[in-house]
Amino acid sequence: MKIAVLFTPLGLSAPELAGRGVVVIDVLRAATTVITALANGAKAIVPAATSEEAVRLTANLEKDGLLLAGERKCLKIEGFALGNSPREMTPEVVSGKTIFLATTNGTPALVAAQGGDPVMVGGAVNFKALVERARAVFAERGDLVIVCAGREREFALEDAYTAGRLVRALKRGSRKLRLNDAATAAVDLTTHYDDWADALSHCEAARQLAEVDLGADVAFSAKPDRFTVVPTYADRRIT
Repeated sequence: MKIAVLFTPLGLSAPELAGRGVVVIDVLRAATTVITALANGAKAIVPAATSEEAVRLTANLEKDGLLLAGERKCLKIEGFALGNSPREMTPEVVSGKTIFLATTNGTPALVAAQGGDPVMVGGAVNFKALVERARAVFAERGDLVIVCAGREREFALEDAYTAGRLVRALKRGSRKLRLNDAATAAVDLTTHYDDWADALSHCEAARQLAEVDLGADVAFSAKPDRFTVVPTYADRRIT
């Protein structure tokens, strides 16, 4: 039985993930936004690798049932209805809607992971439910890949910390479990911080969000177990 952590999705291919359970983590903020939107009644999320792809995917669709959402440099993309803030994903705004989402790190990671089966979306806000779902998949498959979205193609502390927490939870009671080096490092990282709020307070992404008056998104994303949904990505849709 093996758990592998990837600190970025660079180099991932669909054949490499075929038949393997996958968890995609982007705490700040795409995974948290997806989880919140679906918990608040969104019909589905369609991740796009770029904002241009999101616009292209919606070009010939009925506009009443969809919303364009996304960010560049943390801020809402001009012309899009929503940014990438989980606090925007209220029931009044997203209920019954399909959201086409394009972000700097999270949605490219999701697109890269689409060869997995299943592909689960996780963060602090659904952590307890994620552990239960991932444990069931891991018990069935004996193999799990945890993909961190990272930050601009580099290591992201908040994602690695969450990956470490997940590995640590799945290790309990498991025998003959093999970890790759990144999974071992992620578990070790969890010993350096008290909780998500502590870990996120030390990460570069949180500092950048605070600089553009989005620090409330960090606090929202750091609170565990807000929701019980574990979104699943298949056929280019997260439900």
